[in-house]
Amino acid sequence: METTQERPARLRIGVIGAGRVGSVLGVALSRAGHEVVAASAVSEESVARVERRLPTARILEPARVVEAADLVLLTVPDDALPDLVEGLAGTGVDLRGKILVHASGAHGYGILAPATIAGALPLALHPAMTFTGREEDVERLANCAFGVTSPDQLRPIAEALVVEMGAEPVWIAEDKRTLYHAALAGGANHLVTLVADSASLLSAAGVPEPGRVLAPMLSAALDNALRLGIHGLSGPVLRGDAGTVAGHIEQLRENAPESVASYVELARLTADLAINAGLLKPEDAARLLDVLRR
Repeated sequence: METTQERPARLRIGVIGAGRVGSVLGVALSRAGHEVVAASAVSEESVARVERRLPTARILEPARVVEAADLVLLTVPDDALPDLVEGLAGTGVDLRGKILVHASGAHGYGILAPATIAGALPLALHPAMTFTGREEDVERLANCAFGVTSPDQLRPIAEALVVEMGAEPVWIAEDKRTLYHAALAGGANHLVTLVADSASLLSAAGVPEPGRVLAPMLSAALDNALRLGIHGLSGPVLRGDAGTVAGHIEQLRENAPESVASYVELARLTADLAINAGLLKPEDAARLLDVLRR
């Protein structure tokens, strides 16, 4: 349980990059009792988002946002983050004691080094959640996990901020940050791709409402995978049905050639995991892998 000393005091919050993520984090911190005082916004969409979600914030230039705030959310795209940090450090704005928080999954706190050298306190707080820009994003933030990375002395503050937003802090070492993000991106992003591809193939097979067919099966598969890992596997790869898999590949070549490579690679990975877990017999695996190599 956090101590009173570990709880951040009421903070003035600034948001640089009031997009899908930054605006949601701003709302969450506001609900936790902090005050969003400033935000940067360039496009009409961003300005409208600030006015709708962060009505107490003044729209200012990034350097002025830092001046106005105690904690600044640097919620810009990953590739824009280094230039933003270097730019802020180079403006001469007083960064001493300012808590700088970025929400990039791929980076730890090291990317904030130019500002840290100037006296800022660096935190990397990445919400393990997808953001669509819709209003339900704010509610989904509660009860999700945050990948937390910071200098050891700032860890209590980082974790307390996450808890205040109703989420669960999960500590990620600085040198494991990219691996952590690859795992999340591979799971969430590729899941969407796989489901969309499955729905498209069902449509091509004449199924009028693919979602109704997929929803119960995919929900069960996800539940099994989260609870049981690879031991939740079912289907032709697990059974070693090389003929069935060969038929799948043939039909995909004829009807959806763009899906062949991903099917083969995922079937091969599935087979490898099943073999390592002792779920696939060696003789069945040999026939299956032969089909996948061809």
